Amino acid sequence: MTADWTIRRYRPEDMALWDSLAGLSRQGTLLHLRGYMDYHADRFADCSLIALRKGTPTALLPANIVCDVLYSHQGLTYGGWLTPRSHFDGSDMLALFEEWTEWCRDNGIRKIYYKAVPHIYHRLPAEEDLYALFRSGARPWITNLSSTIDMRYIPAMSTQQKRNLKKSMAAQPWIRETADAGEFMPVLRDCLLSRHAASPVHTAAELQLLKERFPDNIRFFLCGTGSDIEAEVCIFDTNGVAHCQYIATSDAGRSNGTLTFLLHHLTTETFRDRKYFDFGTSNEAAGTILNSGLLHQKTGLGGRGVAYQSFELDLYPTNLI
Repeated sequence: MTADWTIRRYRPEDMALWDSLAGLSRQGTLLHLRGYMDYHADRFADCSLIALRKGTPTALLPANIVCDVLYSHQGLTYGGWLTPRSHFDGSDMLALFEEWTEWCRDNGIRKIYYKAVPHIYHRLPAEEDLYALFRSGARPWITNLSSTIDMRYIPAMSTQQKRNLKKSMAAQPWIRETADAGEFMPVLRDCLLSRHAASPVHTAAELQLLKERFPDNIRFFLCGTGSDIEAEVCIFDTNGVAHCQYIATSDAGRSNGTLTFLLHHLTTETFRDRKYFDFGTSNEAAGTILNSGLLHQKTGLGGRGVAYQSFELDLYPTNLI
């Protein structure tokens, strides 16, 4: 155990402290605020941790626990240690990891699944955790591939996407922002069911709750012709990244190129001043399947690869001879 660091579990009365430290950290985002994390608290046994350096709360780990396994965090796209902008280097992270893994062993935890915060969300470089995971013997667990535009340089659209844009412009579609998750949800549900045999991660009620808690960060955009919604995008806007949480289109929208029109508008106008525009991942089966058609579409819109990395750390490894 290290002299400088101590670990304790998060308590509900720590909410203001937690949100303050997350906001001041190098990589904390909307997803790490308690108002977001706790909307599905009934589904996860929270085991979020606060790390204190010489008695001062300094770093945070959003986490939940299942039996003897710690996850950071199953209800979030990414978790990871949130570290301060003040002096905190690789040596500090190694010391924090030593104290953290010892705390886990003392509390009956045998394995850790760790979701690192992708670098595009970092306010300042913050990949000391990746080095500490390597030093701790962690193994890759899940890697999903996202498609992201660096807004300093937006690549030209592919020939197919240019055709889609031209076709859609001829129909003179409208674009409208709504604050009503109930208006957004039907096209999304139909699209996920018909195209991917899946359902949205959030219910309409959950998405509405989050919208009301974070009205400036969670935004719903609709696009169509006549009275029909043909394409829609839900954006999570945080840390200079406009992230497409949901993208959906109807059969008519696919035929008319309406989604291309909407995404072109979002990248060139609405979110033009962000650092990154992230279309999201194109994977299934815990990253082992790459949806090449979906990836091709996002690449055609200007997206380039960003890895969302997760790791497995066995606290009681078995050495086989």
